[in-house]
Amino acid sequence: MPEPPVQDDKAIPLGQRLFDNVFLLLIAGILVMAAIYTGWGLWEILTLPPATLP
Repeated sequence: MPEPPVQDDKAIPLGQRLFDNVFLLLIAGILVMAAIYTGWGLWEILTLPPATLP
């Protein structure tokens, strides 16, 4: 019975190797979420109109 061909790391594309790494996806998701919400919050603070005092 013939053995299946052995694939080395060079045969697997870089994108697939990155998406197969669960911890890398977890860290990337947390970083993207933190950057977007931090940027959104800073934008909201910087674009608030000055409050009128009574």
